[in-house]
Amino acid sequence: MDEMNTNTAYDMSQPLPARLRPRTVGEIVGQRHLIGEGKLLRRMIEQDSVSSMIFWGPPGVGKTTLAGVIANQTRAKFINFSAVTSGIKEIRAVMQQAEENRLYGEKTILFVDEIHRFNKAQQDAFLPFVEKGSIILIGATTENPSFEVNGALLSRCRVFVLKALTEDDINGLLKRAVTDPRGFGDQKVDISDDVIRMIAVFANGDARTALSTLEMAVLNAETVDGVITVTTETVEQCTSRKSLLYDKNGEEHYNLISALHKSMRNSDPDAAVYWLARMLEAGEDPLYVARRIVRFASEDIGLADPRALEQAVAAYQACHFIGMPECSVHLTQAVVYLSLVPKSNALYMAYETAKQDAMKMLAEPVPLNIRNGVTKLMRDVGYGKGYQYAHDTEDKLTDMQCLPDSLLGKRYYNPTTQGLETKFKDRLEQIQEWKKEHGGK
Repeated sequence: MDEMNTNTAYDMSQPLPARLRPRTVGEIVGQRHLIGEGKLLRRMIEQDSVSSMIFWGPPGVGKTTLAGVIANQTRAKFINFSAVTSGIKEIRAVMQQAEENRLYGEKTILFVDEIHRFNKAQQDAFLPFVEKGSIILIGATTENPSFEVNGALLSRCRVFVLKALTEDDINGLLKRAVTDPRGFGDQKVDISDDVIRMIAVFANGDARTALSTLEMAVLNAETVDGVITVTTETVEQCTSRKSLLYDKNGEEHYNLISALHKSMRNSDPDAAVYWLARMLEAGEDPLYVARRIVRFASEDIGLADPRALEQAVAAYQACHFIGMPECSVHLTQAVVYLSLVPKSNALYMAYETAKQDAMKMLAEPVPLNIRNGVTKLMRDVGYGKGYQYAHDTEDKLTDMQCLPDSLLGKRYYNPTTQGLETKFKDRLEQIQEWKKEHGGK
């Protein structure tokens, strides 16, 4: 445990992320929903009215940075405490020190990084001191605090959710690092906007990764006549990645997702995995890819293999749980599975056809027999009259009319003979034949 350094001096021997760590709220990149003008957390910091809180968000988005700003802008002793290296003994020592500070009228802010790594007993050790105000606890976690922080402790803390930094946020941070004296402002660094964008894409919302990559690139760049020139090749060498043509907001974004869809639709797993890798290695959000795969599972496969949707949803959940780079294998599993199974667009076509009729006939009344007569008045005017409960019949089928009169006999779902959908096709034909024999439509 250490007292956090709250002075404004900086040591050029420190890594770039440490040198550029913001000292005031105004220097923080991103998180405008929390620290924009007039926002709650900003007011708490500026008014020195900080209470116990939990910062929850992905790595590199500013949890420790916010703690440092609070250290600079509040009148309190600030102790940095690591859940990785500290145990009950260290907690008790800090609590005793905080209690002594309280008796002398001094507030103690305790910052606990990775608070989710503490077990229940360790977390419980904070409770009495938080309750009586000996400490203001600020915890940081990448895990959902609802599951990882004790309920009693969590109820005494305000949770602030930090978001991944945008590419624009990272771009601005990198440009500031090049010009700020705490960064490379005292050196002549030649780096293009395209190279800065390349680093921002690689960082994937993580400010620490972005600054570390920039520092590595500058240190390994060629210097001629005092000018340090950072090129695409320099960054590629530092990140072990090729420069991929990709813009998450431009045409290539849609070209690549289209290529993935069409490769899976064409049952080409090799091509599908290649396009998947192109997107992920260029910095695409894995959850975006997973959402598109979930759509594909029903649009292009559907009941030809109902498990396709299960695979796709499971891949999405895996991506949500563990993120990149680990979740790449889960997306690969889903992409290969969806490439190899039988294909059918019958569900897609069913909805699109029904949508056209629905849009043209929005005022078409629901048949009275399938309306829910929940009141006497509704029943008196015919709601539910003639309704047939299928479970009361031997075949679990009735000849009851469920479509409006103008659409009687209309077919929307036309199953194929692909995969398991042939079973659904057989079943549908049996139902249609039964209804025909019993006078239904």
